Amino acid sequence: MEIKVSWAGAASFIGESGSGHKVLMDGPPEGGGRDLGPRPMEMLLIGTGACSSYDVVSILKKARQAVTDCQVIVSAERAESEPKVFTRIKLHFILQGDGLKEKQVARAVSLSAEKYCSASIMLGATAEITHSYEILEVDETE
Repeated sequence: MEIKVSWAGAASFIGESGSGHKVLMDGPPEGGGRDLGPRPMEMLLIGTGACSSYDVVSILKKARQAVTDCQVIVSAERAESEPKVFTRIKLHFILQGDGLKEKQVARAVSLSAEKYCSASIMLGATAEITHSYEILEVDETE
């Protein structure tokens, strides 16, 4: 896997994935940025949330669970001194579906956390990572 990051002036950078997708990252105004995109450390959390969500949805689909929506709220704390690594990360999944079984959801979240999500497992080397979930039933009347 290879990506390219190019400086775009001030505190802005454009990341380009090996598959050709681009994303703009920028720093805060107090750091010389123009607040035009997420911060690089935010991108780490976004990637971690997407990686784990991909696993959870995939595992639920393979278990023939009728998942219709998956959101994850990722909250994190960082060290106060340099390097300001993440010290705590919490992933809270909000899953919606038709008759989702709690046992299957718990299994999917656990498998992602312990076996499949490379991003969260890697960040777990420096941060305490916790996972939680809630299940919302699909409202067929809407």
